[in-house]
Amino acid sequence: MAASSREGKQLHDAVFQFGQAAQAAMAAYGRERVVNATVGCYAGEDEVLGCLPVVEEIYRSLPMADFITYAPPVGLADYRKAAIDETFEAYRPEGYIDAVATAGGTGAVHIAIANYSEVGDDVLASDWRWGIYGSLCQEIGRRLTTFALLDESGAFNIESFSSAVADVLRKQDSLLIILNTPANNPTGFALSDQDWAEVLQVCRFHEKQGKRISILVDIAYIAYAGEKNEVRTFMKQFSNLPPHLFIMAAFSMSKGYTLYGQRAGALVGVSSSEDVIKEFTELGRYSARTSWSNVNRAAMTLLTTIRGDAALTKRLDEERMEFFRIIQQRASLFTEEAAQCGLRVIPYHAGFFISIPTANPQAVCEALQDELVFAAPLALGVRLGVCSVPLPKIKGLAAKIKKAVDK
Repeated sequence: MAASSREGKQLHDAVFQFGQAAQAAMAAYGRERVVNATVGCYAGEDEVLGCLPVVEEIYRSLPMADFITYAPPVGLADYRKAAIDETFEAYRPEGYIDAVATAGGTGAVHIAIANYSEVGDDVLASDWRWGIYGSLCQEIGRRLTTFALLDESGAFNIESFSSAVADVLRKQDSLLIILNTPANNPTGFALSDQDWAEVLQVCRFHEKQGKRISILVDIAYIAYAGEKNEVRTFMKQFSNLPPHLFIMAAFSMSKGYTLYGQRAGALVGVSSSEDVIKEFTELGRYSARTSWSNVNRAAMTLLTTIRGDAALTKRLDEERMEFFRIIQQRASLFTEEAAQCGLRVIPYHAGFFISIPTANPQAVCEALQDELVFAAPLALGVRLGVCSVPLPKIKGLAAKIKKAVDK
């Protein structure tokens, strides 16, 4: 009965598959014996899903009206302002800026693809990426093409990026580029300020040739990338860019507010052109109304309540940094032991995940199950969610993975 264009569409979710296997192993052998590194949410050392205390406190205090009242499709005005403030913090670029509320960071990526790429066109992302980018493109008639994120030295591969941009723009007049940084999913890698300067230089060159370029910066994990202003210095480079070089940011409350299930986020746009931003807002309003209608009002109210109170914002920053320190301890132990046993790891800076490159990720993950270790196979390697694995279970994990990779 399905339309011919929908026939055969299936979502193959390896993360879910191995996550289910981990749950079954816990039931069979006991939680204490199983390492479940498939989870992409923060958990404490007790392996219980963690919520920032200030978020839980404020969320539980909201009146019922905030949970049951419709919000405008474009989002509450105060929320949009607060989302912009949190996106940029002390490094707000110069230019015209607006935001549209979205159904999580995924919703922000969706409407960016829908509004800033042509049907049938290529969208560019790095080879190490969140796998759903490809599905989001395919769903609305686009293709995802990739460049190599890293060069042989483990630095950002500006040559591959530049070549990929040029190749795509030989056959189309506009291009949407998705860059997930800092705290890249799945690697924990981040572009430096110099990397960003080179990226923008490449884009400026093509803009001068009459091309239209939009860059979507997926900052879903930025709250756990380090001190909030230190990790945003690159954003000042978005000031006063040419009118046909448009910057957007996909902001998410899922990780930064530990509200994964409440599906609140925003697409933030910045441009030197007022007309570009007016168009952005109207397109976002239309896309929101025709996709999810409006998003979670209570989550929006929570953000504006916390951001509107200096004491609450201070608590939020401190609690996030505590989660960040715990994740960094786990990542540091893993990378140290990886170096000791000769396990190659993608350069990790910060974030929820660490990745191990391998030619046979599925086979490695299957071999790890013999050790009651469960990780997520990707196209280029194996992803570990250090965000959810307690420190005692991190110890010795690198050696087990090295054994599986060698096997």
